[in-house]
Amino acid sequence: MLKTINLLGVNVSRVSLALAAQQIYAWVGQKKRTYVCVAPVSTLVEARRDPSYLEAVNTAGMVTPDGMPVVWLARARGCGDINRTYGPDLMLETCNYGQKLGLRHFFYGGTEATLKKLEQKLHELYPQILIVGSYAPGFSPKVWQESKEVIDRINNSAADIIWVGLGSPKQDFWMQLHRHLLNAPVMVGAGAAFDFCSGAKPQAPRWMQPLGLEWFFRLCCEPRRLWKRYLIGNTLFLIYLIKDSFKRST
Repeated sequence: MLKTINLLGVNVSRVSLALAAQQIYAWVGQKKRTYVCVAPVSTLVEARRDPSYLEAVNTAGMVTPDGMPVVWLARARGCGDINRTYGPDLMLETCNYGQKLGLRHFFYGGTEATLKKLEQKLHELYPQILIVGSYAPGFSPKVWQESKEVIDRINNSAADIIWVGLGSPKQDFWMQLHRHLLNAPVMVGAGAAFDFCSGAKPQAPRWMQPLGLEWFFRLCCEPRRLWKRYLIGNTLFLIYLIKDSFKRST
């Protein structure tokens, strides 16, 4: 079983990119039906505010430390064995090594144009990758029960891994809701991986990521969409940390 650390109520897995990928391969081999959430700061904040979301995240088989502030917090509390496990990197790592294992991938989320670009890019990077299907569900502000037709389409693909790119918290609720309906051993909430890996949206330069500045880059690229998540969310994160630290010291 994976070791975890509780951060603001979320049981974050003490993993690295390599360990997280290995765990996914093991679950596929065991035919274990589970799902993986990626947890940046926004996930910790939303889970603190919404008990139903906290339940959805903590029900996952693995919750990866997606953002550097999450890693720094875990290390400050004694977890020297934790490293950033970023959604796009996890997807690419798994797609790459999965060629040797014959893993079958299904991509759910995004737009048809993004999915087409993503498949083309992945085939260029990993010529032996097995992409057995994709589906763009269209935008909805809330989580929905997928139709039997779509469920059958995913199940008939015999996918080993379903990559769910709906953004958080929607993708995490979606995986929790559909876990018992889908036969694929593993579902992974991929966040913005579809957009970044396909080239549909720019990704923060590599030098910015270990400094914890990716949020600033994304905010500059999409200020109208992301200002609440980062400016209000990051402020709440600091407030919750102060409150949590006070409780831990008393």
